[in-house]
Amino acid sequence: MTTGKTLSKKVILIGNFGVGKTSLTRQFVYQKFSDEYLTTLGVKIDKKVVEVGNDLVNLMIWDIAGEVSQTRVNTSYYLGSNGIIYVFDLSRPSTYEHMEADIEYVQKLLPDVPILRVANKADLLTEEQIANISVPYDFLSSAKTSQNVEEMFLKLTKAMLQ
Repeated sequence: MTTGKTLSKKVILIGNFGVGKTSLTRQFVYQKFSDEYLTTLGVKIDKKVVEVGNDLVNLMIWDIAGEVSQTRVNTSYYLGSNGIIYVFDLSRPSTYEHMEADIEYVQKLLPDVPILRVANKADLLTEEQIANISVPYDFLSSAKTSQNVEEMFLKLTKAMLQ
């Protein structure tokens, strides 16, 4: 039993369509993976409670529909966000070509909100291919194998509590 407080935090997953935002969320919340691709329309919200120290944190996870440019996402989805996960597909360079501009745009809307850059679909590439990717990221993940999924959400949760 925790003796701390219970907090609620809003996390948004952003990035291009087909990068695995929904799959990462499903793996984190339900420990499930499906190869079936379903486009998210608008936003899908899931909830998971995590324990950090003595505190319980209700994570409200907003999986926002993929857009090529984050400026095309309804800005109301960003409001009240405490943390951001920017997901891109390691096997598709087009999904990270505009990452810095997208992140800059989101930082203007949400200054001082922690952002993690997540290179997803690591299971599709060899170690050598991954080593040759020059784009910066905070986590190398795979929703399929669950590689770093729990770790990235926990790191973001801790950053939001700072």
